Amino acid sequence: MSAEIVPLRPRASEPSLAPMLALTAPGMNAVNSVILDRMQSQIPLIPTLAGHLIAGGGKRMRPMLTIAGAELCGYQGARHHKLAAAVEFIHTATLLHDDVVDGSDLRRGKATANIVYGNPATVLVGDFLFSRAFELMVEDGSLKVLKILSHASAVIAEGEVDQLTAQRHIETSEDRYLSIIGAKTAALFAAATRIAAVVAEKSEAEERALEDYGRNLGIAFQLVDDAIDYDSEASESGKGKGDDFRDGKMTLPVILAYARGDAEERRFWQDAIAGFSNSDEDLAHAVELINRHDTVSATRERARHFAQRAIDAIAGFPAGEARTAMAEAAEFAVSRRY
Repeated sequence: MSAEIVPLRPRASEPSLAPMLALTAPGMNAVNSVILDRMQSQIPLIPTLAGHLIAGGGKRMRPMLTIAGAELCGYQGARHHKLAAAVEFIHTATLLHDDVVDGSDLRRGKATANIVYGNPATVLVGDFLFSRAFELMVEDGSLKVLKILSHASAVIAEGEVDQLTAQRHIETSEDRYLSIIGAKTAALFAAATRIAAVVAEKSEAEERALEDYGRNLGIAFQLVDDAIDYDSEASESGKGKGDDFRDGKMTLPVILAYARGDAEERRFWQDAIAGFSNSDEDLAHAVELINRHDTVSATRERARHFAQRAIDAIAGFPAGEARTAMAEAAEFAVSRRY
């Protein structure tokens, strides 16, 4: 999955998510109504815990891609509203489960659900949201949509397990890292975008084009997330700074710093990733090494390449508000600082 860097086209101003938000606002209002309705339960803890995360902020990028893709395809119906809600439920369920697995205590600047409500309740509410997602898919009635989203759910789980087995393994390669993020993050971006073409009854080629857009955007998005964790100039991302470092996750800034480092630096990384050197002072030293070898910038450059691939994937669709907004969203994904 590695490839030569292709620079994005220069812009007169900083890219923004505003055109995407404006494009999808009416559709996202309908999606939010579905989410609010379907997260309800006679068991009070379920909507309370689910709402803790769902109402806690976030860009809602994945359901937004379903809405934007439908706009790009000229779809006039309403099927995509429930499907976009299903996408968000899948995403939220994986976040709840991830926070338990990682032992996280912060997400989007707030205490995680597992800290507030405990691990058992958090896992079970995640299961509830997965179930709600599949109910919404079945209600849609399309076996093709069901196949795309169910397959994405399986791939996400595989990616998370692969990341778990790569954790604290200093020899993790860049190719394996890209495979992991392609599964755990990009698979849902790809599926969320492709199903828009399915409900719009577009051709297989157009489905694949939207899928390629989503997958490349998802990879770019995750690369930037991983860069931000070590970017001393970036705004707070809402998760604990240095979480990836303390968890021994082999993200690209570390993979590149280890590859470019001398013998002494490599010994530090070996101890740090193994969990023997993870104090605040060790984190500061890790950031220093990453800055020395400029691996945050290198990670962002790779993200720019994948963002350009996303933009190129939708070049065959008619020019207009939707295509412009989706292209700028890809540019925004790599320029963001949070």
